[in-house]
Amino acid sequence: MTSKDAPPPLPEPLLVPVADSHTHLDMQAGTVEESLARAAAVGVAHVVQVGCDLKGSQWAAETAAAHANVHAAVALHPNEAPRIVLGDPDGWSRQGAREAGGDAALDEALAEIDRLAARPEVKGVGETGLDYFRTGPEGMAAQARSFRAHIEIAKRHDKALVIHDREAHADVLRILAEEGAPERTVFHCYSGDADMARTCAEAGYYMSFAGNMTFKNARPLREALAVAPLELVLVETDAPFLTPVPYRGRPNAPYLIPITVRAMAEVRGMEVDALCEAIAANTAQAFDY
Repeated sequence: MTSKDAPPPLPEPLLVPVADSHTHLDMQAGTVEESLARAAAVGVAHVVQVGCDLKGSQWAAETAAAHANVHAAVALHPNEAPRIVLGDPDGWSRQGAREAGGDAALDEALAEIDRLAARPEVKGVGETGLDYFRTGPEGMAAQARSFRAHIEIAKRHDKALVIHDREAHADVLRILAEEGAPERTVFHCYSGDADMARTCAEAGYYMSFAGNMTFKNARPLREALAVAPLELVLVETDAPFLTPVPYRGRPNAPYLIPITVRAMAEVRGMEVDALCEAIAANTAQAFDY
């Protein structure tokens, strides 16, 4: 194993436990038990395990049912909806949609997400939203339809809505306003600037910051974090992605949350323990555990 592939060492533990508000344990090396033990050793007491498709969402619900400190979120990722509707993962052609009966297939998949969302260990509906980075114009209608359906599911089951927003800020905010956002809405891996943070704050949306806020080119994220109300701030790994500096490029995992938390505290000019207390309370409130 090269140093690039090797897991980073355990950071100094946090004195006040926090939660990783968004992770993908099913994409990480090792067992769930090993991941949770490493996280607990450094003060990460809870994790929200997020599904991106039907199989992953079912796994998230089952894993949360088996572990008291794991909470599930279930959804079709924004990039999953066009694959289902258009029936062509490479070209996403309209002809493929007609041949596959894609609208009916999406309805069937959404019905399964609806069933999973009713389970008590499922605390969130997501990650859902819009992703214009990987999806072209052909897939946008499917994404929007799926997003609107997930909003309705979250509201009906009184679960947190977990937003994936990539290069689609204006449309995400517009659809939330049109549909009426759930009482608890979380912008996962917050990617907007300070102005958008003010807009989210006015609406009462939680903003969850990931390891990319430590990247050199992430000044807009740090400026957003600086103006976000403390009571709306969460932290996440999005592991195995977005490993914080100085381990960028190596595998991420919930046990690396302390690195991001300490960087966040520095940006906000506050004590780490005080930030941890706020994050812990905010995450428990957002996901109702």
